[in-house]
This record gives sequence, C-alpha cells and structure tokens, in this order.
Amino acid sequence: MQWYFVATLLTILTSSQGILTTLSQSHGGYKYDYATVPFLAEVFKLVVSSFLLWREIQTSSPRMTTDWKSVRLFPIPSIIYLIHNNVQFATLTYVDTSTYQIMGNLKIVTTGILFRVFLRRKLSNLQWMAIVLLAVGTTTSQVKGCGEASCDSLFSAPIQGYMLGILSACLSALAGVYTEFLMKKNNDSLYWQNVQLYTFGSIFNMFRLLMDDFRGGFEKGPWWQRLFNGYSIITWMVVLNLGSTGLLVSWLMKYADNIVKVYSTSMAMLLTMLSSIYLFNFMPTLQLFLGIIICMMSLHMYFAPPSMLVDVPSTVKAVPDNLREITVHRRTDA
Repeated sequence: MQWYFVATLLTILTSSQGILTTLSQSHGGYKYDYATVPFLAEVFKLVVSSFLLWREIQTSSPRMTTDWKSVRLFPIPSIIYLIHNNVQFATLTYVDTSTYQIMGNLKIVTTGILFRVFLRRKLSNLQWMAIVLLAVGTTTSQVKGCGEASCDSLFSAPIQGYMLGILSACLSALAGVYTEFLMKKNNDSLYWQNVQLYTFGSIFNMFRLLMDDFRGGFEKGPWWQRLFNGYSIITWMVVLNLGSTGLLVSWLMKYADNIVKVYSTSMAMLLTMLSSIYLFNFMPTLQLFLGIIICMMSLHMYFAPPSMLVDVPSTVKAVPDNLREITVHRRTDA
C-alpha cells in the first residue's frame, strides 16, 4: 500500500471528523458524554488490531517482542497525550478559542524540529521552508478580518497563555515523534505494536472517565452505566471515524513519517473549511483562499524532487572541436 494513498484517506477521514462531530450535536450541545468517544475509539482500534494480528499469526510467524524493556515504552505516548489534554484546558483559560487554534499551528514547526533532533532525520533547506510555509498557510486561513474584535485578541492574551500554547505544541509534536520512534525501533509486526499502544490507550482513557466521575461526585452514576447514553448513528460514525484515523496514523508512523501525517491533518483542516461552505453556510474569506494557495505551494516544495523546484542552468559550455584537438596535441608534445 502506497503511503500517499493512506495519507489521502487520512485527510478525507480527518476532514469529516469535525463535520460529523458538529452533526452529532443537538441544540448546540451533546446528548452523550463526549469523553466516552475517545475511549470507545481506542477499544475499536484495539479490537481491529487484535483481529488483524490473529489473522497474521494464522498465515505467518510475525515478529513480536514481548520482553518488559520493550513493552514498558508503549504507555509513554498515552501519558504524553494525557498531559497534553490537561495543558490544552489550561491554555484555554488564558486565551480565546480562535487564538488557541492559531497557536496550535506551532506544532507543525515543532514536529519538524523534534523530527530532526530526536529521529536524526535530515531535512533540506527547501523542506524546512516548506514546513514554515505550511504553518503560515494554515494560520492565514484561520485569521479573521482585522476589522473584527477577535483580531486584536491574538496579541492581548497574558504571557501564561502563550507559554502554555507553546508547551501544548511541543507536547503534541513529542507524542507523534515518540510514537514514530516506537514503531520503527524494530521489525515487530505493526498489529502487535498497535495492540500494545491501544491497550494502554484504552486503560488511560478509562482512567480519565473514572477521574471525571470523582470530580463530579458520581452525580450521573459511574461511567460504565452511561457509556452509550444519547448515542445515535452519527455518534457511532464519529467513533468509527476517530478509530479509523488512528489506525491510518499508526500505519504512516510505521511506513512513512510524522511530516506526512502533519501535511495530511493540515490539508484536512482546509478541506473541512471548504466543506463547511456548503454544509453549514460558512462564509469563505480571502484569508482562507490565500492559506490554501500557500499550503499547496508548501506541499509541492516538500515532496517534489529538487530538480522540479530549481532549474539549474548548465554552466559548462561545450568545448569546440578545434580547441580540443589543440589541447590533445599539446599533451602529446609534452
């Protein structure tokens, strides 16, 4: 399976994620407990990966490292994401939603930096420029008109908000880069690695649901009694969508890299905005179209061969035949 096919599918699924989540709302709110969606998505990924691993065992002898030194590394991404989620909530206490969304684009650049530092993957100057352009393009598409009050709020937040926003971007990038490290550190079966990842993911999401119950004093009862309350067909589509995108991301981590995932999710955001024009009467802006153009330029700069990007003229001119003969005679005489 080619990575660009998986990346395209990931872009489509990720773009539909926000649309499905919006459609699952009722009167501007959720009838279901939204915290149960990531938990069920983790369980879905675990069940699918377990089935695929079983099928692989029936037909071949996949490599599966079971020693504790290897297994103990797999809870770390879940721990990082748990910390990241808490930092997200803390950031939103200092900045508004639009400012947080714009600062979230920092993870594009931080992913490139951690990709270079921790995975020792060298990027060309053109690729670095493309990554920065991608961040600029996604940010441009999200900026509202400067005549609006929300435009001023981008630079009026307290310093704590900006620091937490940077920390959130670093944690998001670190989780992705570390997951890629886990997937590529040996030749273990992808499905076996997924089983380990999603087992711990399910446990940590279950822990989060339990903590929410403690904070709420169990007013609505324990989480397992209300797990499917308020679920509709659209809600189940949200769960399947979230689980499927997770499986595609793990494939990209194993056989491609984090930068491909970053491009997929960034393009998905732009695709969501375009889809919202027809689905939710979203009014397109000049910034949106400029952002799309910049992101397309970035995509071409990063993945196109250098020969397509830089037209290097030939600086060596052909030597005339008579001059070549004179040179040969001089060498012979010498």
